[in-house]
Amino acid sequence: MKLAAIFLALILGLSLSCSSVVTHGNTAIVPVPETGRNHESLVLQRAKDHPGDYDIEFIGDSITEGWEGAGKNVWQEFYGQRRVINLGVGGERTQNVLWRLKQGQLRDVNTKVAVVLIGTNNSNGDDNSAPEILEGVTAIVNQIRQRQPQTKIILLGIFPRSAFRAQREKILLVNEGLARLDDGESIFYIDIRSQLMESDGSISMEIMPDLLHLSEQGYRIWAQAMEPKIKELLAN
Repeated sequence: MKLAAIFLALILGLSLSCSSVVTHGNTAIVPVPETGRNHESLVLQRAKDHPGDYDIEFIGDSITEGWEGAGKNVWQEFYGQRRVINLGVGGERTQNVLWRLKQGQLRDVNTKVAVVLIGTNNSNGDDNSAPEILEGVTAIVNQIRQRQPQTKIILLGIFPRSAFRAQREKILLVNEGLARLDDGESIFYIDIRSQLMESDGSISMEIMPDLLHLSEQGYRIWAQAMEPKIKELLAN
């Protein structure tokens, strides 16, 4: 009996250990800096060098960073008269954004609205599964809520990308989960994928020339889709 009890305890202990490994094995929620890039540090410093009150903050990867490139004319049109800070960093994944937040990027920034678009770089190949990406994005939303409790979050569904069916299906699964984070009070989910695709489901080269990053037309679609909600949230 004693031997059986010891054996049972060992099995239970192993099960708990394996469960812990699975839970904590999600790289999408482990904060790490993106190695070999300087822009991440520059954007982290941007928030530290420009503290204060903002209408809108943009948090994301190269698609968000692209407001300073292909999207600069649209940015000026929609956000030029508002106090806005762009915290997008090319190549970033959820874990990299979490690292920046842990480093205090939002410590001295007070914002009415946060626009969050992140997760596409986690969807490459076998890097992360849909549940793992969802957990990573959710962790970012939770961090913003913790650090900026008064901020309203516009959470974007990950934009469609590539011609690979498996990747697009993975993104679709993530977005289905993100949609459930919308509480109608602090978090508002917006999905514009139908506006970025043709009627047959293909991606317009005029909107996404490389099937990932937006053209100026793509940034206009994005800005126009958010504008009613942004106006509503800034008015409150």
